[in-house]
Amino acid sequence: MRIQVRRTGGFAGIERRAEVDTTGRSDAHEWQSLADKVLAAGQQAPRPVVPDGFSYEITVDDRTIRASDPHLTDDQRELISRVLKEGA
Repeated sequence: MRIQVRRTGGFAGIERRAEVDTTGRSDAHEWQSLADKVLAAGQQAPRPVVPDGFSYEITVDDRTIRASDPHLTDDQRELISRVLKEGA
């Protein structure tokens, strides 16, 4: 499974991208579980972006959702953090 995160906005408006491929990882099942929760929560209409807030585009394989601060779920926040930390 390939998970991509694209973060835009913020005070400086700098875009950041990262990607994690979970294929062959020992913790792939954890990533899958978290990604499933994020995709399920992302089916709702995205909430409006606050000034200088971050907007996120989260893609899991071929499914993409959009989310924004400060309206992220705990699962969205965790997945975003993990991908931006571990991704290349």
